[in-house]
Amino acid sequence: MLSRRRLIQAIGSLPLLSATARADAAGGGFYYSGPPSEHFDGQRFFNPGEDRSRGPGDFLRWQLTKREVPWPESYPSPFQDAPPFQVGPRDLRISLVGHATFLIQIGGYNILTDPVWSERASPFAFAGPKRHNPPGISFDRLPRIDLVLISHNHYDHMDLPTIVRLWERDQPSIIAPLGNDSIIRAQVPSISVQTMDWGDRLEAAPGLHVFTEPAHHWSARATNDRNHALWAAFVIRAAGRSVYFAGDTGFGGGRHFQRTVARHRKLDVALLPIGAYEPRWFMAPNHMNPSDAVRAFRILRARSALGYHWGTFKLTDEGIDQPVHDLAVALKDADIPAWRFTALRPGQVWIPGRSARTSA
Repeated sequence: MLSRRRLIQAIGSLPLLSATARADAAGGGFYYSGPPSEHFDGQRFFNPGEDRSRGPGDFLRWQLTKREVPWPESYPSPFQDAPPFQVGPRDLRISLVGHATFLIQIGGYNILTDPVWSERASPFAFAGPKRHNPPGISFDRLPRIDLVLISHNHYDHMDLPTIVRLWERDQPSIIAPLGNDSIIRAQVPSISVQTMDWGDRLEAAPGLHVFTEPAHHWSARATNDRNHALWAAFVIRAAGRSVYFAGDTGFGGGRHFQRTVARHRKLDVALLPIGAYEPRWFMAPNHMNPSDAVRAFRILRARSALGYHWGTFKLTDEGIDQPVHDLAVALKDADIPAWRFTALRPGQVWIPGRSARTSA
């Protein structure tokens, strides 16, 4: 039987549950209305041709049978970044803030992916996944943000308090997959959000192009909105540079990576999730393990890769640093030099042609 402590942790970790009714303010959880497509049936989005995501019954089975490796209370990164105001017109600089939050500085623009500065990735202030390390860039040290990319609506990727802070400070352009604008505007109606479907392209600013690509995942904020908003990956192009951000994704047979590389054949770097993958019977449809991420890297044929989605929020059963060890094994098995695919720590910086380090 679940202990009271584990039950509270489980509830806080399950993005199907919401602390308030505001997550449903768009009208019973229906965030998007449009014609059916290869990944939308008229009411819900889905992964075309792939296995279904796990449901509440599977979640309960996992909680009743889980064999988790405990995490230390604190897992501080040895790095802390103090980014420049901007980089040069042909430069690229990437820093991991934590989990799936990157500061991408490209061609003079500053971009954040899935920004989360909150202490918990949860609808609750008292329960749910808590940070095991502080953000690799303090919020006050952020340069002015030009663009925010939101991959989907789970609490560890769409953190409304952080989005509001960024909007009030910088009023950046915000891009999200279809339906996610309704969730954000239910919090602050004045926030401007541009939505995109898989395969769309947008010039977000002069010379800054954003492409929305497929991912293999799911979405929910509350009890009645499962898959009513889309999930996605992104490719960013500016100043002759290109960055792929996978968002949150399972391997899904690799088909969505093949679709991406067909449109983007010369990626400078692929940002790929490598954590939150155990147990595999439950997590495989939605989260890659390091071996999956290496397979994705090979399909994408990017020059380099950066691993994220590990070591900050405890979402699954593997140990806090197990993704690093599993990535090293997967790279060796694939005969890929370790320097080409780095598992970043918060505050660590990557610049093309240089090893990841503490600062530029």
